[in-house]
Amino acid sequence: MTLAERLRVALDKGHRGTDALPLADTRDPRIEGDILLAPAAVLVAVTDRPDPGLILTQRSSALRKHAGQIAFPGGRVDEADANEIAGALREAQEEIALPPHQVQVIGTSDRYHTFTGFDIVPVLGVIPPDLPLRAQEGEVADWFELPLAYALDPANRIRREVEFAGATRHYYEIFWEERRIWGITAAILANLSRRLGHDHVAA
Repeated sequence: MTLAERLRVALDKGHRGTDALPLADTRDPRIEGDILLAPAAVLVAVTDRPDPGLILTQRSSALRKHAGQIAFPGGRVDEADANEIAGALREAQEEIALPPHQVQVIGTSDRYHTFTGFDIVPVLGVIPPDLPLRAQEGEVADWFELPLAYALDPANRIRREVEFAGATRHYYEIFWEERRIWGITAAILANLSRRLGHDHVAA
Protein backbone atom coordinates (compact mmCIF):
# COMPACT_ATOMS: atom_id res chain seq x y z
CA MET A 1 0.00 0.00 0.00
CA THR A 2 1.36 3.42 -0.94
CA LEU A 3 1.74 6.32 1.49
CA ALA A 4 -1.19 8.08 -0.16
CA GLU A 5 -3.37 4.99 0.19
CA ARG A 6 -2.41 4.54 3.85
CA LEU A 7 -3.19 8.17 4.65
CA ARG A 8 -6.50 8.03 2.79
CA VAL A 9 -7.60 4.92 4.68
CA ALA A 10 -6.51 6.38 8.04
CA LEU A 11 -8.19 9.74 7.41
CA ASP A 12 -11.43 8.13 6.30
CA LYS A 13 -11.42 5.80 9.30
CA GLY A 14 -10.63 8.67 11.66
CA HIS A 15 -13.55 10.75 10.46
CA ARG A 16 -16.03 7.86 10.30
CA GLY A 17 -15.15 6.18 13.56
CA THR A 18 -14.39 9.10 15.85
CA ASP A 19 -16.73 11.55 17.52
CA ALA A 20 -16.56 15.24 16.73
CA LEU A 21 -13.60 17.03 18.25
CA PRO A 22 -14.18 19.29 21.26
CA LEU A 23 -15.14 22.84 20.26
CA ALA A 24 -12.09 24.16 22.10
CA ASP A 25 -9.85 22.26 19.67
CA THR A 26 -11.47 23.56 16.50
CA ARG A 27 -11.73 27.29 17.19
CA ASP A 28 -9.56 29.99 18.67
CA PRO A 29 -10.30 30.21 22.41
CA ARG A 30 -10.69 33.98 22.14
CA ILE A 31 -13.84 33.64 20.02
CA GLU A 32 -17.02 34.27 21.97
CA GLY A 33 -20.35 33.75 20.25
CA ASP A 34 -20.82 33.78 16.49
CA ILE A 35 -18.54 35.78 14.21
CA LEU A 36 -18.43 36.25 10.45
CA LEU A 37 -15.87 33.90 8.93
CA ALA A 38 -14.14 34.08 5.55
CA PRO A 39 -13.20 30.83 3.75
CA ALA A 40 -9.53 29.84 3.93
CA ALA A 41 -7.47 26.70 3.37
CA VAL A 42 -4.01 25.35 4.12
CA LEU A 43 -2.05 22.55 2.47
CA VAL A 44 -0.72 19.83 4.76
CA ALA A 45 1.91 18.56 2.31
CA VAL A 46 3.47 15.20 3.20
CA THR A 47 6.61 14.11 1.37
CA ASP A 48 6.57 10.58 -0.04
CA ARG A 49 9.66 9.12 1.63
CA PRO A 50 10.34 5.97 3.67
CA ASP A 51 10.14 8.37 6.64
CA PRO A 52 7.59 10.94 5.41
CA GLY A 53 8.12 14.62 6.10
CA LEU A 54 5.83 17.61 6.52
CA ILE A 55 6.33 20.91 4.70
CA LEU A 56 5.92 24.06 6.79
CA THR A 57 6.80 27.70 6.23
CA GLN A 58 8.09 30.50 8.39
CA ARG A 59 6.26 33.73 7.72
CA SER A 60 8.20 36.88 6.97
CA SER A 61 9.04 39.07 9.96
CA ALA A 62 7.84 42.07 7.94
CA LEU A 63 4.21 40.93 7.82
CA ARG A 64 1.60 42.85 9.79
CA LYS A 65 -0.08 39.72 11.19
CA HIS A 66 1.54 36.57 12.59
CA ALA A 67 5.02 37.78 11.64
CA GLY A 68 7.71 35.12 11.92
CA GLN A 69 5.31 32.36 12.90
CA ILE A 70 5.42 28.80 11.59
CA ALA A 71 2.50 28.01 9.29
CA PHE A 72 1.20 25.71 6.61
CA PRO A 73 1.20 27.12 3.08
CA GLY A 74 -2.25 28.59 2.58
CA GLY A 75 -4.54 31.55 2.98
CA ARG A 76 -7.88 33.01 1.97
CA VAL A 77 -9.93 31.14 -0.63
CA ASP A 78 -10.58 33.47 -3.57
CA GLU A 79 -13.84 33.71 -5.50
CA ALA A 80 -11.99 32.34 -8.53
CA ASP A 81 -11.04 29.16 -6.63
CA ALA A 82 -13.35 26.22 -7.31
CA ASN A 83 -13.25 25.14 -3.66
CA GLU A 84 -11.01 25.00 -0.58
CA ILE A 85 -8.75 22.39 -2.17
CA ALA A 86 -8.14 24.64 -5.17
CA GLY A 87 -7.44 27.54 -2.82
CA ALA A 88 -4.89 25.57 -0.81
CA LEU A 89 -3.10 24.41 -3.98
CA ARG A 90 -3.00 27.93 -5.40
CA GLU A 91 -1.66 29.41 -2.18
CA ALA A 92 1.04 26.71 -1.92
CA GLN A 93 2.13 27.48 -5.46
CA GLU A 94 2.28 31.21 -4.70
CA GLU A 95 4.08 30.84 -1.36
CA ILE A 96 6.61 28.08 -2.01
CA ALA A 97 6.40 27.39 -5.78
CA LEU A 98 4.77 23.98 -5.24
CA PRO A 99 3.20 22.94 -8.57
CA PRO A 100 -0.45 21.87 -8.01
CA HIS A 101 -0.06 18.89 -10.35
CA GLN A 102 2.58 17.47 -8.00
CA VAL A 103 0.07 17.19 -5.14
CA GLN A 104 -1.88 13.96 -4.72
CA VAL A 105 -4.84 15.20 -2.69
CA ILE A 106 -5.92 12.81 0.07
CA GLY A 107 -8.83 14.77 1.49
CA THR A 108 -9.80 17.46 3.97
CA SER A 109 -9.88 17.37 7.74
CA ASP A 110 -11.40 19.32 10.64
CA ARG A 111 -12.00 23.02 10.06
CA TYR A 112 -10.43 25.54 12.42
CA HIS A 113 -12.03 28.92 13.18
CA THR A 114 -9.66 31.79 13.92
CA PHE A 115 -10.08 34.88 16.05
CA THR A 116 -9.13 36.95 12.98
CA GLY A 117 -12.21 35.68 11.15
CA PHE A 118 -11.18 32.73 8.99
CA ASP A 119 -12.75 29.30 8.54
CA ILE A 120 -9.65 27.23 7.70
CA VAL A 121 -9.92 23.89 5.91
CA PRO A 122 -6.78 21.69 6.15
CA VAL A 123 -6.14 19.87 2.86
CA LEU A 124 -4.01 16.75 3.23
CA GLY A 125 -1.84 15.85 0.24
CA VAL A 126 1.20 13.79 -0.71
CA ILE A 127 4.03 15.27 -2.77
CA PRO A 128 7.25 13.85 -4.24
CA PRO A 129 10.34 14.33 -2.06
CA ASP A 130 13.01 16.92 -2.78
CA LEU A 131 10.99 19.23 -5.02
CA PRO A 132 12.82 22.52 -5.77
CA LEU A 133 10.56 24.62 -3.56
CA ARG A 134 11.22 28.34 -3.25
CA ALA A 135 9.96 30.78 -0.62
CA GLN A 136 7.99 33.74 -1.94
CA GLU A 137 9.96 36.86 -1.12
CA GLY A 138 8.06 39.29 1.06
CA GLU A 139 5.58 36.82 2.54
CA VAL A 140 7.55 33.68 3.35
CA ALA A 141 10.96 33.91 4.97
CA ASP A 142 11.76 30.21 4.69
CA TRP A 143 10.31 26.73 4.34
CA PHE A 144 11.43 23.51 5.97
CA GLU A 145 10.56 19.84 6.32
CA LEU A 146 10.16 18.08 9.64
CA PRO A 147 9.41 14.39 10.20
CA LEU A 148 5.69 13.69 9.98
CA ALA A 149 5.88 11.11 12.77
CA TYR A 150 7.41 13.72 15.07
CA ALA A 151 4.77 16.32 14.21
CA LEU A 152 1.90 13.90 14.92
CA ASP A 153 3.33 12.26 18.05
CA PRO A 154 1.32 13.49 21.06
CA ALA A 155 4.44 13.10 23.21
CA ASN A 156 5.96 16.06 21.34
CA ARG A 157 2.94 18.30 21.90
CA ILE A 158 2.79 20.55 24.96
CA ARG A 159 -0.56 21.84 26.22
CA ARG A 160 -0.27 25.35 27.59
CA GLU A 161 -2.78 27.41 29.52
CA VAL A 162 -3.24 31.17 29.58
CA GLU A 163 -5.67 33.55 31.26
CA PHE A 164 -7.68 35.59 28.75
CA ALA A 165 -10.76 37.74 29.43
CA GLY A 166 -11.21 36.17 32.84
CA ALA A 167 -11.12 32.57 31.61
CA THR A 168 -8.47 29.88 31.26
CA ARG A 169 -7.74 29.04 27.62
CA HIS A 170 -5.39 26.42 26.23
CA TYR A 171 -3.18 26.11 23.19
CA TYR A 172 -0.53 23.70 21.91
CA GLU A 173 3.19 24.03 21.28
CA ILE A 174 5.52 21.72 19.37
CA PHE A 175 9.27 22.34 19.42
CA TRP A 176 11.47 20.92 16.70
CA GLU A 177 15.16 21.83 16.60
CA GLU A 178 15.04 25.61 17.16
CA ARG A 179 11.55 26.16 15.79
CA ARG A 180 8.39 26.76 17.80
CA ILE A 181 5.17 25.55 16.22
CA TRP A 182 2.09 26.79 18.04
CA GLY A 183 -1.33 28.38 17.67
CA ILE A 184 -3.40 27.45 14.61
CA THR A 185 -0.69 25.25 13.08
CA ALA A 186 -0.20 23.18 16.24
CA ALA A 187 -3.96 22.90 16.74
CA ILE A 188 -4.45 21.56 13.20
CA LEU A 189 -1.62 19.07 13.74
CA ALA A 190 -3.17 17.91 17.01
CA ASN A 191 -6.54 17.37 15.33
CA LEU A 192 -4.95 15.58 12.38
CA SER A 193 -2.98 13.37 14.78
CA ARG A 194 -6.24 12.19 16.30
CA ARG A 195 -7.90 11.58 12.95
CA LEU A 196 -4.94 9.58 11.66
CA GLY A 197 -4.88 7.37 14.76
CA HIS A 198 -1.81 8.80 16.51
CA ASP A 199 -3.79 10.23 19.40
CA HIS A 200 -7.19 9.80 21.03
CA VAL A 201 -9.93 12.42 21.13
CA ALA A 202 -10.20 13.91 24.58
CA ALA A 203 -13.47 13.29 26.39
